[in-house]
Amino acid sequence: MDLHGIDLNLLVAFDALMAERSVTRAGTRIGRTQPAMSAALSRLRALLRDELFVRGPSGLQPTPRALELAEPLSRALAQIQRTLEFTQVFEPASSTGTFTIGLQEHPAFVLLPRLVSALRAVAPHITLHVRGFTARDDAIGMLDAGEADVTIGVPPASTERILTRPLFEERFVCVLRKDHPAGRRPLDLDGFLALSHLLVSPENERFGHVDAALAKRGLKRRLGLTLPQMYAAPRLVASSDMIATLMEGVIEASGMADALRVLPPPIELAPAAFVLSWHRRNEAHPAQRWFRDCIAAQVLEQQEGRRGRKGSSRARAQ
Repeated sequence: MDLHGIDLNLLVAFDALMAERSVTRAGTRIGRTQPAMSAALSRLRALLRDELFVRGPSGLQPTPRALELAEPLSRALAQIQRTLEFTQVFEPASSTGTFTIGLQEHPAFVLLPRLVSALRAVAPHITLHVRGFTARDDAIGMLDAGEADVTIGVPPASTERILTRPLFEERFVCVLRKDHPAGRRPLDLDGFLALSHLLVSPENERFGHVDAALAKRGLKRRLGLTLPQMYAAPRLVASSDMIATLMEGVIEASGMADALRVLPPPIELAPAAFVLSWHRRNEAHPAQRWFRDCIAAQVLEQQEGRRGRKGSSRARAQ
């Protein structure tokens, strides 16, 4: 049988006729007039080449063919109903769905453990896939291709089809090994430029935020090492004479804070912003909305906890 010619409404009518055994009552059940139900029954008979229902002393009586079709069609309609309802309501506790998240290196370190823990608590049966990306605009390609439901990283290029939500910012700090002579006094610009610098560039460039800020003043720093992995930088600085300008959160999450001296940069640097990105086609889907809200809630809790720890540290210092 060619399924392209089947009207789903005919199957709904069949299910109602099986339940009510009356054309009039079946029409009332599904909101159709008696003539419309009679027409639907005629079409069903022609489609299935069977009488399906014959008049009896207590109403319509199903034929053996109708009885044979009743249960599987009822199950199929119920499954379709459940599928359509899923697009309206999302129940995380019972969901067995899958989400894919694209992460740059820093969000993977600072956010992923908390997010996984939260998902296990409220949605224990879902599966989370994680994909890494480096260049900011890689996020656009992943979302366009459906390779990720959301991405977290520095803001990609602006496009109408990719939506974003700010998550958090990271300020930049300078780090030296704990006993570095340059760390015994406030770091001025001359002292900063006299040192050998470690540059973290995930996109393998040799010109970063610091270089751009220095170039505006006609200045240039001396690079001693460039590398793409920012979480390797704290340990390298702790065992060398180099200086690195890194996001503060990298120092906190690296476990190397006690081996480093943290100083404010001698030049003004805008903080690094991280955003949640998703494709416009996923904007209204309840499960996708829930996933995005779950991520945002975990970031908010993490940022509040971080501010609380900083406040406690300052209080102890005083």
